[in-house]
Amino acid sequence: MAVLEISNLQAEVAEEGGETILEGVDLEVESGEIHALMGPNGSGKSTTAKVIAGHPAYEVTGGEVLIHLEEGDFGADFEIPADKRTWDLLDLEPNERAALGVFLGFQYPAEIEGVTMVNFLRTALNAKLEEREELFEDEDEAEEAEGGDTNEDAAGYDTSPMEGPADEGEVSVSEFQQLLQEKMEQLDMDESFASRYLNAGFSGGEKKQNEVLQAAILEPSIAVLDEIDSGLDIDRLQDVSKGINALRDEQGTGILQITHYQRILDYVEPDHVHVMLDGEIAMSGGAELAEKLEDNGYDWVREEVYGTA
Repeated sequence: MAVLEISNLQAEVAEEGGETILEGVDLEVESGEIHALMGPNGSGKSTTAKVIAGHPAYEVTGGEVLIHLEEGDFGADFEIPADKRTWDLLDLEPNERAALGVFLGFQYPAEIEGVTMVNFLRTALNAKLEEREELFEDEDEAEEAEGGDTNEDAAGYDTSPMEGPADEGEVSVSEFQQLLQEKMEQLDMDESFASRYLNAGFSGGEKKQNEVLQAAILEPSIAVLDEIDSGLDIDRLQDVSKGINALRDEQGTGILQITHYQRILDYVEPDHVHVMLDGEIAMSGGAELAEKLEDNGYDWVREEVYGTA
């Protein structure tokens, strides 16, 4: 079981005189749990998500973001040494955080012409697995690997997705095709998605479904989903919700679901609901808290916590 532990997280916009956004966020998400993070615009929800993932637009000025791992979190065949079971994500690059099981689903996914879904997903999966091996290799193995690099190895040609059939990666083309088919069936997605360019010409709902598919392929321990319900009609909302529930139920992923609205929580029932105000978690509770917010807004939370609306 993996645990994402955020303690007194403080952050500001990474520019001279940048505005302080996060004022001391405390939050803990475990594998297999669903947490809803709610709050008005500008309260710091999306900033929290981006800081967890390592977005360069924000500078962390205090606090910790730790991930705690246990043996078996990356499968029965992957050994996690006792001295490498807790990592401070703030010391790591975004790709290293992803290798340790952290996933960020974007509110506005990018469109990339010329890159098919299947090639993108396989490249991302192999890159994550390779990065994970490097993070957990011991010092002797690392020195041996560095000493044995040829010019081609150093240039990255052995892992480049542009190298064609000779570049199999840890997950071969045939193995990945089978994996992709399984995940798309699990999420009840049309197989034609795989042959399309990444998000190019996708509807808003299709882009959000694709974010869930990426999480299913990469199998993160913790998935942070930033307003994945925004702009969805009721049919797509149900499709996306089914995928999120499958991440938790089939893969044991912990979900941090950032949302403004109760409606997705009718389909993805949270174990915990948190209200963010002014850059900090002001209140936490169960699913009933989201229903109260839907009926009464956020002013009552501000009044109850701070004594003023």
